[in-house]
Formats: sequence, C-alpha cells, structure tokens
Amino acid sequence: MSTRNLLVELFVEELPPKVLKKLGESFSGVLAESLTASGLLVDGTVTTFASPRRLAAHITNVSAKAADKQVAQKLMPATVGLDANGNATPALLKKLQALGEDESAVAKLRKEHDGKADILFLDATQAGATLSEGLQKAIDEALAKLPIPKVMTYQINDGWQSVNFVRPAHGLVALHGNEVVPISVLGLSAGNTTQGHRFEAKQPVVTLTSADTYAQQLADEGAVIASFDARRAEIVKQLQAAADKQGLKPIEDDALLDEVTALVERPNVLLGQFEEEFLAVPQECLILTMKANQKYFPLLDASGKLTNKFLIVSNINPADASKVIGGNERVVRPRLADAKFFFDQDRKKTLESRLPGLGKVVYHNKLGSQGERNERVVAIASAIAQQIGGDGFVAKVAQAARLSKIDLLTDMVGEFPELQGIMGRYYAQHEGLADDVAYAIEDHYRPRFAGDELPRSQVGVVVALADKLETLVGLFSIGEKPTGDKDPFALRRQALGILRMLMETDLPLAFDQLIAQTLSVFNGSQEVAEAIKAFCFDRLAVNLRDQGASAQEVDAVLSLSPNQLAEVPRRLSAVQAFANLAEAPALAAANKRVSNILKKVEGDVKAEVKAELLQEPAEQALHQALVATKPKADQLFETGDYTGSLQALAVLKAPVDTFFDAVMVNADDPALKANRLGLLATLHQAMNRVADLSKLAS
Repeated sequence: MSTRNLLVELFVEELPPKVLKKLGESFSGVLAESLTASGLLVDGTVTTFASPRRLAAHITNVSAKAADKQVAQKLMPATVGLDANGNATPALLKKLQALGEDESAVAKLRKEHDGKADILFLDATQAGATLSEGLQKAIDEALAKLPIPKVMTYQINDGWQSVNFVRPAHGLVALHGNEVVPISVLGLSAGNTTQGHRFEAKQPVVTLTSADTYAQQLADEGAVIASFDARRAEIVKQLQAAADKQGLKPIEDDALLDEVTALVERPNVLLGQFEEEFLAVPQECLILTMKANQKYFPLLDASGKLTNKFLIVSNINPADASKVIGGNERVVRPRLADAKFFFDQDRKKTLESRLPGLGKVVYHNKLGSQGERNERVVAIASAIAQQIGGDGFVAKVAQAARLSKIDLLTDMVGEFPELQGIMGRYYAQHEGLADDVAYAIEDHYRPRFAGDELPRSQVGVVVALADKLETLVGLFSIGEKPTGDKDPFALRRQALGILRMLMETDLPLAFDQLIAQTLSVFNGSQEVAEAIKAFCFDRLAVNLRDQGASAQEVDAVLSLSPNQLAEVPRRLSAVQAFANLAEAPALAAANKRVSNILKKVEGDVKAEVKAELLQEPAEQALHQALVATKPKADQLFETGDYTGSLQALAVLKAPVDTFFDAVMVNADDPALKANRLGLLATLHQAMNRVADLSKLAS
C-alpha cells in the first residue's frame, strides 16, 4: 500500500514558554504512537515543530488506509452456545447479532480447547482504519495527553460552545501529501492554511502546498523558524557572533536559552548596554535580574567578570534597531537601579544587628522560628568543630553558623531568593569578616544538587554539615519522613549532601556520633537515630549503584555499617578489585557458609584456636594458612590498604576448600567442635574486616 508524508499543525495563541519544548515533543510523539497502533504508520520518521504559536508534527510513510487484518472473536463455551443437536442457542444468536452477524455465521464458527472446555470463536476480517479515522483518534489522544500545567476555558467561534485548552486555538492543518485530511478538534476543521509571523511575514496567511513544504514555506513566506531545535541553534549562533564582535562571551544558561527559544519565532540578536556605575553591585544580582526579569544574556569578559553589555533576543528585525535597543535599555535600567538600591540599603545594617529578626520568622510550627533553628545549627556546628580544630577554628565556625541565615532578612534576598547565601557572603566581606567565614555563609547550602561542588573550606563544610543535619534530624524527630515519591523538605537531597561531605572531605567524623550529637539537641530517641541511619544508608546505596557499583558490592561494604564514611569509597574499590580475582567466587561462597554455621551456634563464638586440638590435616593446614596470612592482611587493613588486605586473603582458597571437604565441624567431642568453630570464627574475622564478602556469593 502506498504511503505519503503527513503534516499536522495546531495554530494557537502564545503558549507557555517554559513548557513549549515538552508540549511539542508530546504532541508529535503521541500522534505517531497512535497512528502506529492503528496500523497507519510503519517505520516512519517523526519531526517535531514547536514555536510560540504552533505545535506541529511531520511524519513520513503514513498510509491512507491501514491493512485489513484477521481477528478471532472469542464468543462463549460451546456448551453454552450450542444445544445437544449442535444448533445455536438464543445466547449465541444474540451474541452474533451484536457483532453484526446472523444465523448463517454459525456454520463458520471454530471450536478451540482452552485446557478446560471447548470455546467457540468467530474468525473475521477487520477492515483497516482510514487515515481520517486514525488521525482523528490520534489528535484527540495527543491533546488529551499534553503535559499542560494549567488549562483555560474559552468560547469557540459558534458563540455557544466552550472548550478547554492551554491557549485558544485558531487553526488546524492536516495534510497527507497535498490532500487535506478531514478531521476536527477544539471547534476547528482541518485545512491547508496557517499563519506566519505577526509582524515579519510576507503575507498573513500561508497556504501550504504539501506536508513536505511546511517548514520551508513558513520560513520563506511566514518568517517563522518552526523547529524548536533549529531556532535554538540560530539563537546560539547569533549570540556567539554578537559576543565575538565585542571580544566578550555570553553567559551559558540552557534554561534561559530554551525559554527565549520559546518566546520568538524568528530571532534577531541585538546588543544593549547600561551605565558602568551599576557594576558596583555584585554581578550575581545584575545577572539574575537581567536573566529572570528581562530574558537578556549578560556578556562576560575573558576572566568571567560581568561587563555593562548584554544581548537581547528580539522577535522582530526592523531596518533601524535603535528603538528596540533603546527600549530594552530603558526597561533594564530601573531593574538595575532597584538592585543597587537594595545593595546600598542592606549594607547600612550589620548582619549581627539583624540577628533578633530571625526569631520573628517561622521555620516550622513544631520546630519553632528561624531564630531557634539558628541556635541549634550553631550548637551542632560548634560540637563538630571541636572534633576537628582548636579554639580559633571553633570560633570561626560558630560565627559563620550564627550569621548563615541572616541574609534572608535583607531586601536583596527578599527580592531575589535565589541569592541567599551569596549576599550573606558579600555583606560579610563588606564588614571585614574573615574570608573563610564569609565563604562559609555562602557555601553552607552546598551541595545543593547531585554533582554540585562542596564548600570551599573546612569552616564551610562544618556549617553545611550542621545545617543539613539539623534539617534531617529535626524533621525526622517530628515524623516528617519522605514517603514514596513525596519529599516536600528535600530530605533525600540533604542526606546525600551529608554523605558526600563525609566521604569526600576525609574529615575524622564518625557518622553515628554526628547523628547522636544532633539528636541530643532535639531530645530524640534511639529509634529515630536508627531510622535516620537506615534512610541515609539507603540513599548511599542508591548513589553508589548509580555510579556503577553492583548491588552485591555495595551491600558487602554497607552491611558492616562503616562509621567512617570516608572509608566507603576505598572499601568499595577494594571489594571490586577482589571480585575480579579467580579465587573470589569460592571464597565468597565459603564465607557465606561460615556465616551460616556461626549464626546457628548459641552464644558468642570466640575467634580462638587451640593448636593441640587440631586433629585433621585439613584443619591444621587452614590454621597454618591463617597464621601466615592474617597478620599481613591485618597490617594492610590498619594502614588503609583495603585492596591489598583483601587480595592477601586469596591464598586461603585452597585450604578453605579442603577444610570443608574433609572436616566435620559439628564433631561429637564438644571441645573439638568448639575449637573448629573458633577456627571458623578466626577465618570469618579475617575475611570480613573490609566488607562482608558473603554478600558477593551468588
């Protein structure tokens, strides 16, 4: 059956820019899926188009009619459908009538045994769907499944009916080759005309010649780049060219680039500038107001410092762009002036003088105000600092912790919450505070997401740990735990931040002790401590698996509940190296067997062996091998060479195998049995200092 290419476009009023890309991908994706399910599309290629005023899809190899197919209609058990003489029962005749068949179809019925009884089937040919039928279903599904954040209700052209959609729709195109497919949606009937750019189009209405000329005609006649990706690439190209002319570079921001791509139909990048006096304001403030409020691309010099120039992505291309540039410069100037005003006003008060204001800000109705939270963070941070450094270090940590949240009360952060921490650092530096204190105020929010940088100094790490521990432990202590995919307080992210800092900074901090210290601030129970530990280790296991470790390797390391988390990466690396040894599977299996034997023994088994009670050559050989190997493995373990420690145990494979082949552990003689259990306990102790190797057994 011959195929042609299909073009479907829904022309609408300006779509929400932050979701345009997703809307376009969903629209074309669901159309293709539905057409495939209807048998109208086989091995076609889908091209997505999405601009501020249109969602469209070009799909190749679409049939005008799907192929007929043979179907077997299951009817009912033969005993129900046929009487003793083989004639149709009323029940069967009623069923056939519902399917559009009469009594003559009884002779064509087929019996098939399903394992319990004979079932009657009607074999029939099902006509394939026509394109108009299949496309109508497809577009209805596509619109129903659009990831629309919020719909609006509007009246269609007949003046009576109302429909719901993300924005009012004004046109529908459906072309199969050069023929219009008769479908309708949102009160619109399909045709072959669309509209170009509001201001730049050569003619307001573009009559499409065929499905394949859509993008080119829109570009030539309508002054619209319909493809989201092509428009984005054009913006990148123009931004770079404009920046190169100035010897500068545009700021990199994929989210801003996507949003601007969703705001223009044919981009035209222009250069604007503002007064240099505004550069006295921290560049983060200026960059944020230009990006968030005006959608401009600030320009940086080679060192990454902000300049007084910026790029505008305009949707129009006038012969004289001076008015467009001047208008944008006039609009941005009050924004920058506001930022300068906030910055100047905020610096009139010290951070310390604002401290009482935190007591007036509610943190959580069960955990008190931000002031009370601040006191807890200072206490936790000071306790951690005392484990690491002297009085000077503790004083810096306490000061940074005390001032860490005060910038929340400033005008600048009130206007731009994204600048919390950053403005605290600027204000601290303005007051002449030590750099490590100032940067700790900014850095205590780190890591904010997976892959984010850690705080730049030990002072920052300690304050960040305290802040995250206070959040995690405090909310757990009042029962606010994440459930399923719900994590309103981002506790998974807080836990991962704590784990990363403990693993990647090599600080001599015991995890259990940190949890206990923090819990003491809340008078929490041991039950809460265990829940927090289990939660954190679960997050750690997920993170390690995401980095490429197997579930068995991660389980082997974490099942020992290592208290110094900085050791976890080294232990995991050692386990991975051990797992690659030829002896590893046998030793892991033997270790699992030893663990099971020792678990069944009542009471503790001491790792002690009396040499004079060793009777069998196999147990004597294992003991000798342990005496020779264990000291070396222990020494390597104590020096932190976990890989070497595990690999030193590989020589135990042969004596361990022989032992289990030749020796009966549960001997009748109690003394002999106890000695053999002691030998196994010694083996178990030697093999499981780095990780529980039994977890590697399949």
